[in-house]
Amino acid sequence: MQELCWRSRGAHWGCTELVTPGTAPLRYITLRAIRLGAGDRTWTWETGGEEAVLDILAGRCTVEIRAEPFDAEFTDIGGREHVFAGRPTMVYIPRGASVRVTAESSGFEGLVASAPARAVYPPAIVLPDEVEVRTVGKDNWQRTVVTGIGDNIQADRLMVGETVNPPGNWSSAPPHKHDAWSAGEVPMEEAYYYRLNPPQGFALQRVYTAPGDPDPFDVTYAVGDGDVVVIPRGYHPVVAGPGYQLLYVWVLAGDERRYGAWSDDPRHTWITGLKE
Repeated sequence: MQELCWRSRGAHWGCTELVTPGTAPLRYITLRAIRLGAGDRTWTWETGGEEAVLDILAGRCTVEIRAEPFDAEFTDIGGREHVFAGRPTMVYIPRGASVRVTAESSGFEGLVASAPARAVYPPAIVLPDEVEVRTVGKDNWQRTVVTGIGDNIQADRLMVGETVNPPGNWSSAPPHKHDAWSAGEVPMEEAYYYRLNPPQGFALQRVYTAPGDPDPFDVTYAVGDGDVVVIPRGYHPVVAGPGYQLLYVWVLAGDERRYGAWSDDPRHTWITGLKE
């Protein structure tokens, strides 16, 4: 099995490529981190054959998009001080677009997820009060799931959101997977980008295949602030270290785009019947 974890190389001005289908066992997803302000104030790129989502992690920016037949400009958007200080602002960007991101604050940070697109959809913005926020689970597997780009936005493959775990709490519990065509499940690869509060913290990420898988694996990583784990297949529970708040940006992409099309590990679904 190929390596699934990519370690943070620290914060750099401009654009830092994190993972691509050429460097990770992925078919679709590319992740880039951008940091603008005192160093480089503007970043431009062409989406080519890919659609993209910009998740504003911290600070404010203006996004200009030129994509025939769609043009859009979203001015002075974002604003949370850091990822744990509020809900995200997300921008959907179609394929075939010329994009300019200009920092409007000295400490702008963003994450750009992209994937090949078969169709062109209009640019769109999802503001903090427009994201879907749900409390999921209970006890020490309760977390907050924020969906920014889901069924609310037209897109070809991408879905993007953020999940926040309190210290010591689990996500993807019961563990779930989305790697097969079956009742209620469709194949979608995923990538997690982690942030910790305080930033010297850690979380544990397990990725494992179902019993009987013809190419089985079972790996666990201690992940830190700015790390990425890719999930080409398998169940993928994650837990925040004691005392450390965990936020991870999750990015899903597949041939069919359907949020919630996954299946739980039947060995662990019994926890959903536990009484408060």
